Amino acid sequence: MQRVAVDIGGTFTDLVAHDDGGDVAVSKVLTTPEDHSEGVMSAVAGAALDLKQTDLFLHGTTIAINTVVERKGVKAALITTRGFRDVYEIGRSNRPDAYNLFFERPVPLVPRSLCREVTERMTARGEIHMPLDREEAAAVVAELKRAGAEAIAVCLLHSYANPAHEEALGEIIAEVHPGAYVALSHRILREYREYERT
Repeated sequence: MQRVAVDIGGTFTDLVAHDDGGDVAVSKVLTTPEDHSEGVMSAVAGAALDLKQTDLFLHGTTIAINTVVERKGVKAALITTRGFRDVYEIGRSNRPDAYNLFFERPVPLVPRSLCREVTERMTARGEIHMPLDREEAAAVVAELKRAGAEAIAVCLLHSYANPAHEEALGEIIAEVHPGAYVALSHRILREYREYERT
């Protein structure tokens, strides 16, 4: 049997395979951005592999991190609890170089102009302190749609304890802006601390 590992990069797709006899096969082909599986299958063909003989297939990619580093992603927006809009920019007080007077914070992935607030409040115990204002939320989503947001991240206070408001907001986004990609923070990192979830 053979083990195969593939890495899809921004420019090349690399493949390495080895079998029980110690034979190694390698292949390097151009990445196919329109359909990454085509590049993978080209790399498999380039290494003359029979995938039926594969008992382990590993896959890795740098595409997502490249998109972030190069800032080539879609136009993204953020919706958070009223009063917490600036948490995303303020972050934590831990700086990599605390005594550097010229330290510059990284530019946020979501510009402040696309950060919005909705009226709602969940307690740390998951109890609804203030219900989600659904009418206001729909208006906020419509505003982001008009602004050209293609993806909307939702990070509401204490959603790790009770995701009901985030789930409701996700449904509102699906109704008002059905073409938008939606990321609900409690689904990605169900932990306390809103900055880290954002």
